Amino acid sequence: MSRAGRLAGALVFLATLAQAPAPAAVPPPDAPPTGAPAPAPGPAPDAAPPPPAWVPRGGASLVLLDKISARPTTLQLRVGQSASAGSLTIVLRACLVRPPDQPEDSAAFMDITDAHPGQPGFHGWMLEDEPSVSMLQHPIYDLRLTGCVG
Repeated sequence: MSRAGRLAGALVFLATLAQAPAPAAVPPPDAPPTGAPAPAPGPAPDAAPPPPAWVPRGGASLVLLDKISARPTTLQLRVGQSASAGSLTIVLRACLVRPPDQPEDSAAFMDITDAHPGQPGFHGWMLEDEPSVSMLQHPIYDLRLTGCVG
């Protein structure tokens, strides 16, 4: 798959996930929207198959770069766990990988706060293969998802 195709897929993925307040609030793919009438029995004759679902994993591997000292720190977090690194507190909410029949990619839903008032934080999804699509914009730290584990 071309880089443009992966980027388009990543943007569709992020747009879909941006509508949910947190990963736990995402309904199963076959569940009707809240308040929607029950669907008619059976699939429509020309209905396309649903896209393959991302697979949840138990943790994430991250690399935090201190831009001042140029020192990278590798972090391993479990879903629901928080870690402090420098002035940042990172909470991993979810980590997903693509199914085996799709190109490899990982996505992590994180909350990142800085102990210093007025410094930027982050709340959302980061993608391993497209870090520039959604990233922490901080004057001292650069954080990158290197994959989901477990």
